[in-house]
Amino acid sequence: MPSSDTTPIEATSAWKALEKHHQQISKSRISDFFTDDPNRFENFSAQAPELLFDYSKHLITSETLELLIDLVKQSGLEKAINEIFEGELINNTEKRPALHVALRSPHKNTAEEKAVHLALSKIEAFVAKVQNGEWTGSSGLPVTDVINIGIGGSDLGPAMAYEALSHNHTTKLRCHFVSNVDPSHLEQTLTELKPESTLFIIASKTFTTLETIQNAQVAKQWIQQSLSSNDDLAKHFVAVSSNIEQAQAFGIDEKNIFPMWDWVGGRYSLWSAIGLPIALGSNMQCFRELLSGAHAMDEHYKNSPLENNMPVLMALLNIWYLNFYKVETQVILPYVQNLHLFPAFLQQLDMESLGKSVSKDGQSLDVKSGGLVWGSAGTNGQHSFHQLLHQGTHMVPADFIACAISSTKNSEQHQHLLANCFAQSKALMQGKSLEEAKTELSAQGHNEVEVEALAPHKVIAGNKPSSTIMMQALTPSALGALIAAYEHKVYTQSMILGVNAFDQWGVELGKQLGSELFQAISSDENCSSFDASTNALINYSRKNNKS
Repeated sequence: MPSSDTTPIEATSAWKALEKHHQQISKSRISDFFTDDPNRFENFSAQAPELLFDYSKHLITSETLELLIDLVKQSGLEKAINEIFEGELINNTEKRPALHVALRSPHKNTAEEKAVHLALSKIEAFVAKVQNGEWTGSSGLPVTDVINIGIGGSDLGPAMAYEALSHNHTTKLRCHFVSNVDPSHLEQTLTELKPESTLFIIASKTFTTLETIQNAQVAKQWIQQSLSSNDDLAKHFVAVSSNIEQAQAFGIDEKNIFPMWDWVGGRYSLWSAIGLPIALGSNMQCFRELLSGAHAMDEHYKNSPLENNMPVLMALLNIWYLNFYKVETQVILPYVQNLHLFPAFLQQLDMESLGKSVSKDGQSLDVKSGGLVWGSAGTNGQHSFHQLLHQGTHMVPADFIACAISSTKNSEQHQHLLANCFAQSKALMQGKSLEEAKTELSAQGHNEVEVEALAPHKVIAGNKPSSTIMMQALTPSALGALIAAYEHKVYTQSMILGVNAFDQWGVELGKQLGSELFQAISSDENCSSFDASTNALINYSRKNNKS
């Protein structure tokens, strides 16, 4: 592809034109764009399945958009979009396709799609057994609690979606999520549970992930204490893994091991059996609607013109701010309480995928491939970090996410929520001038001296960009479309800038060092093998270990 295999994207004519254009409009104000164009919302918004994407409050003009679309064409993205659906080896460092789109395809044309539908049938049968009480623990009691033990994509995705769809939960089953190797995470989760009615899902593609296996072993010991025979252990454990042999050695019956495939990355896996807690918490129909919504977004991404393609537009805006305005960060602001874990989910999706310093062909990057992603649910953020968004010296592009319809019956309070959401995006754009601040203070009865002293503190620069993504309601299909939109946004950004979005070698170094350091911490010898800081920390922890 041109952006990675031949000409670096920053050397293309489109990039050079964008650099020049940025200089021309860098002093513009978003509010003036609305004054100049009464139809700006219509011209700078896009419809996708289940979603409305308003990007009119951005520092872009029609010319900006044209130049960004030209950048897409020069990057070869249109070919790359087809490659992800055709199963090409787009994960070049691991020589694998990235076929998470097959996980939500309704078709059975390829070997991967056929395997997916077999797995869905197995999931459906399992969910029915657990929900109707046919699956029982060792004492014959039905399952009341399910604990998902995983980490990264085997935790963040299903936990986020389970919480997001809590208003769809139709069973008495309670799902819990344990990820941290800190023993208190699992111990605190188990405190109020009964072994005889608890089922564990061990979610690990390799069945060797340290945090997951450590927690699984503790869970196994907890269950074994209540068993009369180890033969009953399998009644309390299922697995999602590609390592059948290792899962069986742990004590899980082969028929209770759900498949994972090399062509699905962890952070793209909630659509697979990794999503078991989502189906268990609600029902299989809910899970299938989640897949259907994602597939509808896949079709939009694959078939829509670039200028109306929501994930492409999202990616272009990120590239625009990261590389031309030199921003470092993006904030995700769901004004939907059930999406409170969505920013954390996007942190992994975006930062693990785009946190790269070399191109696909191993050359050092001279562009920013990704930024820092963070956020929290509105309106909580308004009373903490929004102060920095409005009056800080940073430009932080924001994604507001909201629903027209509440999942509760309190429509008036939901209208307050929406009013806050829309007010925040408007305030980021509009700001408050010094003259406006003085007029406001005078109207409040302050004298001239007080006005002059206080007014500068009330000035808000404004001109801060934001997008708003609206759903009619947080349905399973709308959630599926929303997640898939961000997945494709990340892929688009990676392909334009020429990086591999599907490996994560930076994660491996810490794992390698962790194994060495564990040996040192476990030793009775004073540690002197590492740098002075690491040696001192190990020796301090050993000296002060009271256990």
